[in-house]
Amino acid sequence: MANESPIRVAVVGVGSFGRNHARVYHELQKQGVGVELVAVVDQDFAQAQAVAAQFGCSAFSNLEELFGRVEAASVAVPTVHHRAVAAGLMAAGIDVLIEKPLASSLDEADQLISLAQSKQRIAQVGHLERFNPAVRATAPLITKPMFFEVHRLSVFTPRSLDVDVVLDLMVHDIDVVLSFVKSPITEIRAVGLPVVTGKVDIANVRMEFASGCVANLTASRISTERVRKLRFFQPKEYISIDYGRQDVLQIRVTAEDKFPLSQLIEMASSNSGVPIPGVSINKPAVQAEEPLHAELKAFLDAVRGRRRPTVSLEDGRAALAAGLDILSAIHQHSLRAGIDALELGS
Repeated sequence: MANESPIRVAVVGVGSFGRNHARVYHELQKQGVGVELVAVVDQDFAQAQAVAAQFGCSAFSNLEELFGRVEAASVAVPTVHHRAVAAGLMAAGIDVLIEKPLASSLDEADQLISLAQSKQRIAQVGHLERFNPAVRATAPLITKPMFFEVHRLSVFTPRSLDVDVVLDLMVHDIDVVLSFVKSPITEIRAVGLPVVTGKVDIANVRMEFASGCVANLTASRISTERVRKLRFFQPKEYISIDYGRQDVLQIRVTAEDKFPLSQLIEMASSNSGVPIPGVSINKPAVQAEEPLHAELKAFLDAVRGRRRPTVSLEDGRAALAAGLDILSAIHQHSLRAGIDALELGS
């Protein structure tokens, strides 16, 4: 890419996460990746000016000022504005990376998919964990996942409060699980509660797939600790991912031998450190990298090569559809339990 003309990019919406997009584009530009950060756009022009000054680009307050200046853009505005902003950019011939969740509704998501197809635009959804090195290292190990246990817990921050915890945090893991399982969801049971906002702040869901796989996911944005872990079982194998540490643990049954329970207890209780025969423990190699760097590089590669992005609009729609179904299941559970969600969230 360094030997070709750089792709001119912009970031629309430079709040806490949009600013990170600007930072990474700027870093990639300095590394000679083949990109030029041309501008940032925000309705808060003072904010746009501050970010522009930090990363050496222009600042605008109106989307239209980008037209004719850039070839691609990150859309990091609040979710309710995703459709309008991304549609405006694509109609002007600009490729887009749209932050998750893709849109506020499936109808809006379908409009974006249709427009991207008609305008022949490259459009990627910002499901960041798909680019986590640990997730990438795990993908080749997938055979037939049958049970997932996923936890994503965060301390409270005042960002992304325009959506509930399902579409704010859990949607990351929904996308990863869907990409691993590759099977339709057949049943969803969920519970969730608003605690400090007017939207669901903590949620737990059980999803069952046509393949027979079951996934339990918990997400909270009011925790006292930060946890980002995904664990799953498949035939003769257990795999654990720590998103934060970017590491993978793989435990495999490598032999058909069966051992008496008394022998297993003796081996486990001994201090010899001798592993259980027939079981291997492996830590697959993981190439450390900031996921946002990997995500934006993949977007730029798709733009330059006119290729389907790693996380397509259809992938984003699937994660959104599952998230909305989870919210519906939470609502139905609240009704059965006699909980007034709005009253609890007030």
